[in-house]
Amino acid sequence: MNIKEAKEQIKIAMKAYFTKDEFGNYRIPLEKQRPIFLMGPPGIGKTAIMEQVSQELGVALVSYSMTHHTRQSAIGLPFIENKTYNGKIVPVSEYTMSEIIASVYDKIEETGIKEGILFLDEVNCVSETLAPSMLQFLQYKVFGRHRIPDGWIVVTAGNPPEYNKSVREFDIVTWDRLKRIDIEEDYTAWKEFAYVSLVHPSILTYLDIKKNNFYKIESTVDGRSFVTARGWSDLSDMIRICEDIGEDVNEKIIGQYLQNKAISKDFAAYYDLFKKYRSDYQVNNILAGNYDESIKERALKARFDERLALVGLLIEAIGTDMRDTMYLFHTLKELKTVVTELKAKASGAKKSLAESMSDVISSKEKALADGKQSGVMSADTQNIQNMLIKILNEEFSAMNLERDNNKAFDVIKKDFNSRVGVLRKKHDTTEKHITNMFDFAKKVFDDGQEILIIITEMTINKHTAAYLSQYGSAEYFKYNNKLMLNDRMIKLSEAIEDLSEEE
Repeated sequence: MNIKEAKEQIKIAMKAYFTKDEFGNYRIPLEKQRPIFLMGPPGIGKTAIMEQVSQELGVALVSYSMTHHTRQSAIGLPFIENKTYNGKIVPVSEYTMSEIIASVYDKIEETGIKEGILFLDEVNCVSETLAPSMLQFLQYKVFGRHRIPDGWIVVTAGNPPEYNKSVREFDIVTWDRLKRIDIEEDYTAWKEFAYVSLVHPSILTYLDIKKNNFYKIESTVDGRSFVTARGWSDLSDMIRICEDIGEDVNEKIIGQYLQNKAISKDFAAYYDLFKKYRSDYQVNNILAGNYDESIKERALKARFDERLALVGLLIEAIGTDMRDTMYLFHTLKELKTVVTELKAKASGAKKSLAESMSDVISSKEKALADGKQSGVMSADTQNIQNMLIKILNEEFSAMNLERDNNKAFDVIKKDFNSRVGVLRKKHDTTEKHITNMFDFAKKVFDDGQEILIIITEMTINKHTAAYLSQYGSAEYFKYNNKLMLNDRMIKLSEAIEDLSEEE
């Protein structure tokens, strides 16, 4: 199965293992909860989906690569304990708690979250001395004499033997105690995750054209050459940073991530073309509706690969618009809750409103820090919380000079309503950009497959899909006959109105 299907299977298992009976006991006891074993080639996203699962289920995550562990670090160090047997004191060997088990308890102490996932990678590549203890742990969830706490689920991963010479075959007894999930590389499934993590559009449009270059491991006279999903994702981060700081992205940099000379060289040539397309087409002008006629003429005559690059540029630009609009909307939605609570405290409170606001800011900052520490807070949620805290600090500075609570609240209310106005304008701009994008696409692509690609990409892109499914877009639904039937579409303008402070 692909990585997306594997993620869903993991979530089903997690939900089943976390289910309790009427007495608060887990319906499947810890000793009968089969560890999940993800078997698949390296770099396809096994670790990434575990982070996503923990965030989506709101549980903690502890990750370890077992190839870095010795028997001592896994099961603990020996020490002598004196015990009394039949009236005689006898020295007995004991073991300190396993570093791995201790890290689970540390995570519980740090976050206060008592349920979580212990993810152990490369478990079938452990050293010879650790192998027996590893097999014991997979069967009984015990390292040495210490068991993982109730509420923690074991997920493991490993590579097939053709990818790693250190792989040790499990016997049937061990396999019979595991939930094995075999994962294969799949570009289409990975692309959905790529949109979530904002993979650079040059990479996505390149792989749309050359899907066979998404994942490749080959043996050559010079050794192994390979390209993995992890490599593309890390390269994307590097490209974005280099573009921001004005550094050139060349074949030397690309080859550090795509360790296949032919693919590295090919993508480097494509990236140079992509940069030229971005400069020539001036996508921001297309969205603003004031592009030069020569842009349209060039697009009409362009080859399909150039058109696909243009579609990628349009999708990224409109996706950024829609994502930023949604970030601001959700931030102001949370801000409205804060404002409503502060309004209740404005009259007759012993504390000044500034002190109450300071308490709110401290609480939000702690929640953000805890969310990062536990790993349960997604990048999107972190962005929204950072925006909220920034606004609260700005309002705190503006109201701090007001001693009268009612006057201080008026400052907050005025600022809030001003920000709602900014959101209205931002939403209106986003809607105009969507309209202008489809107008340009209609003139250039007519009813060609490029329009279908735009519709499809907007549907699978998490940020554009969230905007469209919740708030709709007349132009999008006009070009998507199937979705035109959705008469329950909620308009963002109406949702914005709900944010207005009610007297």
